[in-house]
Amino acid sequence: MKPLPTMNRRHTMKLFALLGLGTQAAAPVAPALAATDPWKLSAAEWKKRLTPAQFDVLREEGTERAGTSPLNAEKRKGTYHCAGCDLPLFSSEAKYESGTGWPSFHTPLAGALGTKTDYKAILPRTEYHCVRCDGHQGHVFNDGPRPSGKRYCNNGVALRFAPAAA
Repeated sequence: MKPLPTMNRRHTMKLFALLGLGTQAAAPVAPALAATDPWKLSAAEWKKRLTPAQFDVLREEGTERAGTSPLNAEKRKGTYHCAGCDLPLFSSEAKYESGTGWPSFHTPLAGALGTKTDYKAILPRTEYHCVRCDGHQGHVFNDGPRPSGKRYCNNGVALRFAPAAA
């Protein structure tokens, strides 16, 4: 008798969709699947894809100067994507004015971000990055609004805004 093929998350989600199960879980599938197919590019390849400012932030974990991003004033409905690989990270509905000078969000899209501890400012902070390309986005703090109480303080240069279809 032939053994059954190994099931992975992609196969499981397809099976659930065919059976009409888990329809609530359908929205986060794209970001979650992106994590299983990470982008691994050389520094030279990233430098071809990105502007110098994007390369500094996304690949070298730099920080843009506060108040310099045009995305601070962005008020339209849409989605904020990683500037490195175009993975959707935040909905415009999660954006709010934090007064920090950087685009801020209270909740990321499901499965879009990874975190690690950063000690560059001596005290530990939580840094977050895109799960697909590992591009540095910013830091998350526990002083945000409801519903999460978090403030995802993002470098604007690390994002690309995609307006919602009219």
